[in-house]
Amino acid sequence: MTPTDAVVIGSGPNGLVAANLLVDAGWSVVVLEEQETPGGAVRSDSSVAPGFVHDTFSSFYPLAAGSPTIRGLELEKHGLEWVQAPSVVGHSFPDGRWGVLHRDRGATASGLDEQAPGDGDSWLALCETWDRVGDDLVRCLLSPFPPVRGGAGLGWQVMRPGGWELLRELLMPARSLTERLFVGEAARMLVAGNAAHADIALEAPGSAAMGLLLVLLGQTVGFPVPRGGAGEFSAAMVRRLQARGGELCLGERAEGVRVEDGRAVAVRTASREIAVRRAVVADVSAPALYGGLVSWDQLPTRLRHRMDRFEWDPSTVKVDWALDGPVPWEGAPGQAPGTVHIADSLDGMTLSGSQVSAGLVPEKPFLLVGQMGVADPSRVPTGHEALWAYTHVPQQVRGDAGAGRNGLREVRGTWDESDLQAMVERIEERIESRAPGFRDRITARRVLGPRELEARDSNLVGGAINGGTAGLHQQLVFRPVAGSGRPETPVKALYLASASAHPGGGVHGACGANAARAALWHNKIQLPWRRR
Repeated sequence: MTPTDAVVIGSGPNGLVAANLLVDAGWSVVVLEEQETPGGAVRSDSSVAPGFVHDTFSSFYPLAAGSPTIRGLELEKHGLEWVQAPSVVGHSFPDGRWGVLHRDRGATASGLDEQAPGDGDSWLALCETWDRVGDDLVRCLLSPFPPVRGGAGLGWQVMRPGGWELLRELLMPARSLTERLFVGEAARMLVAGNAAHADIALEAPGSAAMGLLLVLLGQTVGFPVPRGGAGEFSAAMVRRLQARGGELCLGERAEGVRVEDGRAVAVRTASREIAVRRAVVADVSAPALYGGLVSWDQLPTRLRHRMDRFEWDPSTVKVDWALDGPVPWEGAPGQAPGTVHIADSLDGMTLSGSQVSAGLVPEKPFLLVGQMGVADPSRVPTGHEALWAYTHVPQQVRGDAGAGRNGLREVRGTWDESDLQAMVERIEERIESRAPGFRDRITARRVLGPRELEARDSNLVGGAINGGTAGLHQQLVFRPVAGSGRPETPVKALYLASASAHPGGGVHGACGANAARAALWHNKIQLPWRRR
């Protein structure tokens, strides 16, 4: 078989971004995908109910909309169409109140000010700061480490009046920052709820950065979704790749990387070996690459010792529903949000998160909810709703904080059908408490526990959706292990391109872009950095 310039292992968003950048440079590229459908954790299907499209994993893509790399691919020319819900994010409180992030910052500020005078002005001041530093901050976060281009721009802003205070705020715990900036619960919970998309505790340094990043991206670019389902995002990247000569091989699992003289030279599958001239780009988890695709005898002993300390993010349980009508939210906002957060208070979020960290299934889990018919009516029959919710649970369950309370059944952590049904009852009760009559509108249901998620995407080990914890001890130069921070591996011409690499989880394509650019640099080929 004729050698190819590069093999990309995995067709998740990072793998597809890397493959597209490599074909843009004139390389021949083969992408191997073990599943029968491309996209990794960016896929959709119609298996829940006829006439409904549900996203199998992720749904809303503010990081993609804010990513210079994704924008630079111009996927709209390949059939991608972004659509938005009437409002971005809503936080539902037990008493029927809502905190709402609108597309218009003035509307957001006005709503926050109604609940806590002064919070509107604080919100607008935060937006003005983002206007000044947002582009450089995103570029800094998504660039290879050290972030020379974005870091220079951000550094210039830090040297201006108020800059050091801004940097301090980004490094603060989300709870401390929100309690300092805002008086009311609505504004505080909008930031804290977005911080909880990662697994950093609200009291931990760095959690404010995640909350501010997502909520301010939401304020500027929204939380867009692909018309027709998440799979349309991946399909557009595949069409772009194939139009430029790239090859996608579905249902073909990479089983190993052949290394000769310290260099990756081929990738093995069950039926063939593909010789590689220039690079192997691995959109797989770090534990699947090190000691998996590449045997330990080809790797430094110190890497094996460091990988022993690699830490996964928590597991996930996701439920999809087909509803025969909209969710009957109490006190529903006039402009329906696509994303809804359900937590009683900051203290409730702290308790839920600490229970997960302690190995306990939360009694009242923090829920992230997606109203996909609200965001994209083409996905549902007229008047119906395609809803999902997910919550985090421990990777290793030591107990259940809710067992026996208010009639809750015990979750043991085996994640068999009994455990999943117990979690469904807990999740649905949380939504029912905010939307009386919700259960009566359910016509179909799908439950994806840790086992089901991993079976559909082997990168989601134990239901972990971020490629490893987002805690500061496993970010930047510590991702995936101490002394990393870049896509290069100890094997020449082998690059780690998954969310296990810097900058981590989220559909931004940066891990794949960083790997592709590193491969091109080592082959003395430069791609222009897109700054649009």
